[in-house]
Amino acid sequence: MARRNRWPTPERAGSSWAPSTVLVTGGAGFIGSHTCVELLDHGYEVIVVDDYSNSTPQVFARVERIAGRFVGAVYELDIRDRRALSAVFDRHNVDAVVHFASHKAGSLSTRMPVHYYDTNVGGTTALLRTMHDHGVRRLVYASSCWVYGDAGGGPLDETTPVRPGTPYASSKWICEQILADVCRRDPEYTVLCLRYPVPAGAHPSGLIGEDPRHTPQNLLPYLAQVAVGRRERLAVFGDDYPTSDGTGVRDYLHVMDAVEAHRVALDHLDDEPGMHVYNLGGGTGSSVLDVVSTFSRACGRSIPYDVVPRRPGDVAEIVVDARAVERDWGWRSTRSLSDVCRDAWRFQRLNPRGYVDSARRPGTKG
Repeated sequence: MARRNRWPTPERAGSSWAPSTVLVTGGAGFIGSHTCVELLDHGYEVIVVDDYSNSTPQVFARVERIAGRFVGAVYELDIRDRRALSAVFDRHNVDAVVHFASHKAGSLSTRMPVHYYDTNVGGTTALLRTMHDHGVRRLVYASSCWVYGDAGGGPLDETTPVRPGTPYASSKWICEQILADVCRRDPEYTVLCLRYPVPAGAHPSGLIGEDPRHTPQNLLPYLAQVAVGRRERLAVFGDDYPTSDGTGVRDYLHVMDAVEAHRVALDHLDDEPGMHVYNLGGGTGSSVLDVVSTFSRACGRSIPYDVVPRRPGDVAEIVVDARAVERDWGWRSTRSLSDVCRDAWRFQRLNPRGYVDSARRPGTKG
């Protein structure tokens, strides 16, 4: 297969620029849907596959409303179904893949490890085999800073030894190893692996945001549901960590920063073949109680909470050093925790019951 030239972005594009076609797995999910907006905004043709296990097809009308363009095609399928996935590649001239489709709750994975390995690892190997069969050699992989596990305090860079502490984190690390092996075997492959901590927030329009189909497993969507009255109280899992206030410290990355980084990654897929790993993050940690306080200010009300025992797999601190991606690509996160909470609250306020809500339409006042 001939090696493709670097794909131009609109900033570089001349009159002859033709957008590339990108397949987004898990494109109906939280980060996936925001990525669709980002790619459509920058001239890419977008194809989506999703099984809607933690998402809804209703998001795409909102994606199209924001971007002013239609997603090229959306297919409901499990990426482990190679026959169905292959049919998608047969129908479209896919240039690259952005791979989000996975289960992502660390504590939940400790209760159902086989399910997590089957979906996350099995889905990735099925995708790779299908890509190989169709001559697609460019992939942006959404990994996680949870592969570092309990690596200690301070910003963690890409050389920090991995110590995954949950089946979820282990599944991400296994996928990274598989991708590295593929790149070593076939020099035509380029894989950009993006490790990020806790993605949060929402699109500033309030049209799309984080809307888990089941009980939220992450702090911000649970906080938002308490604030809007869908849940009574927040559970704070542990207040005896060696941190400033005893609660866990995380690096919260605004979802719009995260998807911008994925779009920038596409522009760098032809820089150098092989597997390349980058951290995304702001390098600043916020404790659970910091987030509660910031979100309370954003929504204008106090958030009631109870301290409960720690969850399996949780660690005291995850904060990353993202200087490598800034050095190589000129990208860095620009949005603060206040921005995260403001945008997450706007989405929840305008959509009290998420995407299925019919009583209040996005864009109305209130």
